[in-house]
Amino acid sequence: MADLNRIQLNSIADISGQPSRPKASGLRRLGAKAFFRQRDAAAVGVHSRALRRLVEDGAVERVARGLYRRTDVELTEHYTQAAVCARVPGAVLCLLTALLVHDIGTQLPAQVWIGIPHKARTPTTDLPLRVVRFSGAALRYGIQDAEFEGVPVRITSPARTIVDCFRFRRIVGIDVALEAIHDGLAQRKATPAQIQRAAEACRAESLVRPVLQVLLA
Repeated sequence: MADLNRIQLNSIADISGQPSRPKASGLRRLGAKAFFRQRDAAAVGVHSRALRRLVEDGAVERVARGLYRRTDVELTEHYTQAAVCARVPGAVLCLLTALLVHDIGTQLPAQVWIGIPHKARTPTTDLPLRVVRFSGAALRYGIQDAEFEGVPVRITSPARTIVDCFRFRRIVGIDVALEAIHDGLAQRKATPAQIQRAAEACRAESLVRPVLQVLLA
């Protein structure tokens, strides 16, 4: 059997003698997931001309500069977050986006909030991003692994997300932080002990402890 990586989607002729149009199923057979970058497609033999034809045929959509998605994959509620994580591998979904994913509070952010290392280069993309910087223990503590539409995703846990809302209260607003901790506890998305540990790890204990004490009194 021929090596799949040598399949040339744009060179196979049909019985009429006309070149076959490349199919999105070729990307699936060659290992591409729902979201992929142009270089990922090229690595499995789907080069720029074939990729353009897939877009023209509607089998693939161009999501953002350098990022594509197969249209035969069902959309989910996490479409935008998956697109961002495909475009910015290693980013951590956080703050308002993490609240939305964990169903805490009432925030409906228009942008996808991501955390990146303090010294990392700011991502360049036309996707709707809001970037914050993490350093030290905040890069590691309370980070969960997930998968949206086949894309590996990292996201802050409910307790860590609540604590981050206090840490970044000047950005998100203290009302958002207070709603997050109240709702997170009421829905049992996080326990007081989990929130306390996250606050200690992220050096935000002085911000969170007084609020916990009032809520638990």
